This record gives sequence, structure tokens and C-alpha cells, in this order.
Amino acid sequence: MGFRTLRPGQVTCVWTVDVESNATELVLRDDEILLEAPNWVASGLLLNGAGTLWDLDLDGQLTPIEIPDLPALNNDHVPAPDGRHVYVSADDGHIYRAPLAGGSASRITGGSGILGLMHFLHGVSPDGASLAFIGLEPEGENRWARASVFTMSTEGGHYRRLTDGSAPADGSEFSPDGAWIYFNTEQFDGHAQIARMRPDGSEVEQLTGDENVNWFPHLSPDGQRAAYISFPPGTEGHPGDLWVEIKVADLPDWGSARTIARIFGGQGSLSVNSWSPDSRSLAFVSYPIEGQSRNDDTQRAR
Repeated sequence: MGFRTLRPGQVTCVWTVDVESNATELVLRDDEILLEAPNWVASGLLLNGAGTLWDLDLDGQLTPIEIPDLPALNNDHVPAPDGRHVYVSADDGHIYRAPLAGGSASRITGGSGILGLMHFLHGVSPDGASLAFIGLEPEGENRWARASVFTMSTEGGHYRRLTDGSAPADGSEFSPDGAWIYFNTEQFDGHAQIARMRPDGSEVEQLTGDENVNWFPHLSPDGQRAAYISFPPGTEGHPGDLWVEIKVADLPDWGSARTIARIFGGQGSLSVNSWSPDSRSLAFVSYPIEGQSRNDDTQRAR
């Protein structure tokens, strides 16, 4: 599939925002690498770009993480609860486990899974035993035909399908207590809305229901808030290079969601859980293009 690159005049801007004060800080502005999907880790932020992982400290120092012999990585990566490893999705359709500090990776998927399934990781259970991922099952020439939520063991195998693929799903992520899997799905009204279900696929519950196209729910570590990215009505999929909103809801009231940033971005801006360990701050990425008529970087909601 290949990694994404910046358009002429476009830059990567990595931000953090204090969700209580709405104070926003620019951590990095880079005109060479399209960086995506920040996770908050002990060293700062973990992102992908140019097919590999990068460590970004909060002073703006960007360092590649050396993981040899891996296919190019996409923007689906989740640190393990042990604080020492990370699970990553690669463009060969498989999930790997690698040391956060760099070093050899091991492939998790493919041993006893479903033939032809492409794996896109989104969640690791709090006990470190299970992965929640989106499995793409091809139909004829269309490899994107069916997108279902699955779980599997972090040691490989024990696949379990939780949705049937009749309505596209994405962004499957465990709640901090492991009691729920949050995800986005088109099963309710034909465009992406936020939902949750039990880890066995039961008790499916719709959580958002507006006209926007809502993707990638991420709960804060304390379980008190949720962040997600909201695309304009009528958006198909989760494309890049359009104006989107980063929203935060105070749980359990999803109707309380407020816009904390309006950015030029989309794909890669908030694809993985990017809450800080203290649940106070959120990281995200924008991709402004030089000469834009609005704001070159981000517009905070007032």
C-alpha cells in the first residue's frame, strides 16, 4: 500500500491540548515527513511516518525507532500494558509485536487465523491478553469488501468475530476496565457512529447519533472522558486533507461532546488512543497547506 507523504506546501503539525483549559501546544512542525497517529508513551509521543515508528519527546526531538526486517507500517499501533512493547499493523496485513526501544519484532497473526484476512490493530486489553482488530475479508477483487471487529490472543490464534461485516466497522478499542469494546460502525443509520459492545459481541449500544461521520473512539485512562474525530456529513470513509473536528465527551454523557480543535487533517490525526497517562491532555496531528485561507494550523473552539 505504501506510506503517505506530504503534498507540496503541506506540513505535519503535532499538537497537545489540555482538555480542561483548552490550552493547545505545538510540539513539532515538520515539512519532510507525514507523521500520524500519536500514542502517549513514557518517552513522550509515539507516531508512525515513512513506514516506520518514531519517538517524539515533548521538546520536539524526533527519533526513529529501529525495528529491522518489518514491512512498512501503517498508522495502527498500540503500546502494550507492560510499557516495554508495542503492537503494530504492517502493510502486509499482519500484526507484529516489537520492543518500544527498538529491536527484533515477532509476527502475531497468520498462524491459525482466517485465510486471506487483513489485520488492522486498534486495541489491547488492559490485562495484555487480547487484541481487538479490524479484519478485512476480500470478496473477488475487492479486498475492502467486509470490515468486521475481531479479537484474538496476543500470543496468536483464538480468533473471535464480534461483528458480521454487513455494516463496516473500525476503531475497535478496549475500555480501561476491559468491560467494553468501543468502535465506530455504519450499522445504525448508514454512516459512521460511535458504539460499544461487550468483548463477547453482546449488548451493542449506539452512543452518538448526529449527522456527522464519527470515527475512532478513545477513552481516557481514568474512563471519565472519550475523544473521537468528527468528519463532515456525507464523508465516505476517513480520508485525509479536509476540515475535521476533534471532540471530547464527559462520560457517560456522549451528548456532552464538545469540539476542542478544528483542524485540516482527518486520516492520521486521531487514529489511535493518544490520551496522556493523567487523562488531562490529548495529542493529535494536523496537516495544513501553505496559503490556506483559514488557519495554517488549528482553530480552537471558542
